[in-house]
Amino acid sequence: MAQTMTYSVGSGSQNVSGNFTIPANNSQNGPVDEFSPLVKFYLHYAGYHGYISVFVCLFGIISNFANIVVLTRKNMITSVNIILTWLAVADTLKMLDYLPFVTKFYILKDPNLEYFQTRSYSAMVFLLFHASFSIVCHTIAVWLTIALAIFRFLFIWFPTYGNDWCSPFRAKCVIFCVYISIIILTIPNYAINSYHHEIHNGTDLYKSAKSESLKDTWFDDANQYIHSILFKLVPCFMLTILTLLLIYAMHRAYKRRQQLKSVGRKEDADRHHEHNRTTGMLLAVVVMFLITELPQGILTLIVISEPEWELKVYNKLGDVLDIVALCNNAVNFVLYCSMSKQFRDTFVRIFCQCCPQDGVGFLKVKLNSTSNGNKNYLATLNNGHRTDANNTATFV
Repeated sequence: MAQTMTYSVGSGSQNVSGNFTIPANNSQNGPVDEFSPLVKFYLHYAGYHGYISVFVCLFGIISNFANIVVLTRKNMITSVNIILTWLAVADTLKMLDYLPFVTKFYILKDPNLEYFQTRSYSAMVFLLFHASFSIVCHTIAVWLTIALAIFRFLFIWFPTYGNDWCSPFRAKCVIFCVYISIIILTIPNYAINSYHHEIHNGTDLYKSAKSESLKDTWFDDANQYIHSILFKLVPCFMLTILTLLLIYAMHRAYKRRQQLKSVGRKEDADRHHEHNRTTGMLLAVVVMFLITELPQGILTLIVISEPEWELKVYNKLGDVLDIVALCNNAVNFVLYCSMSKQFRDTFVRIFCQCCPQDGVGFLKVKLNSTSNGNKNYLATLNNGHRTDANNTATFV
């Protein structure tokens, strides 16, 4: 029989979202013949999951650190960027927690033990901490993404009041409320998660398990409903609705820009275009979270009606759901760099100061037209030396 440590019915991905199953054998809680290909995939992929996760975590920690540094610069302070900063903090904390977890329980796993079993008491304590801390970080990131989408939608849908409604102070209040409320709502999970200790072949063996005093009580049921509804189903629903609203708002903004261009108001049209690019970047962030959360939300609905799917299907997909979530946490830096010129410029100014941007080595060639209609290139060095009337290039 598998020893399990779970926080809800269909609570989430196996590790990032804190739902653990220790597969003592492949016949857990009944026959699984119809799912045997899934069991084989689960056992096969588990051997690679640790190494892939370490690479993603290292990249994600570095990239999110860069996000935090860039987004906290004075010229980058906006309500949206404040939310993005604390989203990066949550993602960084999650990967800092996941890195030692996956190293200990996957890469350095004892071949004589099942997954999530250990002979070390300190390792079991860390496993219990990870089971709840990963939920906190992941859920905070999801709800901050929802707040981000709401802020952006209000800003573009109500341009007259958007700046007041979505001020930096209100953004900080929302962030504070999200962090505190999620920490409070996960307290039952900390209480319910426990472990089972036994002596096996003369050595200690620790397995994760639910607290015997709280198992199958109203406290356990309340914890399950909190995680199923507030941490899975409601976020999936809200992310779906907000994605559609942002797409519609972008379409309306595009039509508005076309109208401005048609009446010759190019500056206003360009400003609308820049706002639309920002909205597009934030929409990409929201869509990435939706792609991550929607499969878990759908599986949660299935598990509510078909509980056996939790052990037979949901837990077997845990590692896959984990790596998708980790990739989502690590990819924001790429989105910001590819879609925001201000972010790129600030990043280069901070982290690429060693590049000779103001010295010889960067060549800018400016094409000029002379009074006689001939085209030539004006070339000068930044110190004023060497000018050629026919071939100019300014080294800056």
